[in-house]
Amino acid sequence: MFQSVNSLQSTVFSDKVVIVTGASHGIGRAICWEFAIRGAHVHALDILETELKETQTTIEHALLETTHPGTIRTHCIDLTNSHAINQLVQSIAATHNNQLDILINNAGGVVGQVHQPIEQVSDQEWQKVMNINLDAAFYMTRSVAPYMKKQHYGRIVNISSGAGRSSSLTGIQAYTSAKAGQIGFTRQMARELGPYGITVNNVAPGFVLSNPSSIKQWENMGDASQKALLEAISVKRLGNPEDIAYPVLFFASDFAKYVSGQIISADGGLQLF
Repeated sequence: MFQSVNSLQSTVFSDKVVIVTGASHGIGRAICWEFAIRGAHVHALDILETELKETQTTIEHALLETTHPGTIRTHCIDLTNSHAINQLVQSIAATHNNQLDILINNAGGVVGQVHQPIEQVSDQEWQKVMNINLDAAFYMTRSVAPYMKKQHYGRIVNISSGAGRSSSLTGIQAYTSAKAGQIGFTRQMARELGPYGITVNNVAPGFVLSNPSSIKQWENMGDASQKALLEAISVKRLGNPEDIAYPVLFFASDFAKYVSGQIISADGGLQLF
């Protein structure tokens, strides 16, 4: 009835091939770190080349102190360019004999935007947020799916937001809409890809000071709104990047092999539903 310890060794991610988008800092960097120190071959993707190199250097130093280290490779890429994504995924797969095990769609954010009344939001501002939060997840999933189908195994984890489950604390219309769309995309892909041994799940972070955009949002909230938010969070603190990486590890592990189409709200008990 119960599985042996050996049968669950895959939860350590030894030799799993993992792609993480939005890996230049914060949550993405933490996710890369957690997979790499557990033996995975991690490919970190982002458009921010300098910060991406910092991710690689930081993780390589950590791997020197790890008993069974994985590897970390970085790829500077525009994740709104579907052609570039197809080429890169093909190249990564070729490096690993067409093995692609885990995709973490973490790229996203508000791209430096703050709340404006809807009549002041331009087409370009709306589309820029949609492109990196929703379109990029679609492009990446579409690109890796054939490889996962062929090996009859895959784990896809999308990083949405509490905004996608409810509303944006900072009032950014496109961000809420894109993240809600990503949650719907997660559920649909769980249905479509499940017969091929592929699970698709979603982690919805709360407020995490993980990058310049989130710091800017926090500062623009003002003291009163900041205090109100902290009071509304059950554990009375903002999240850390590691707080988001851990539920990602769960969804990507064999502990979650019978879990698909689900959302974990990693928000310290802010949204209790």
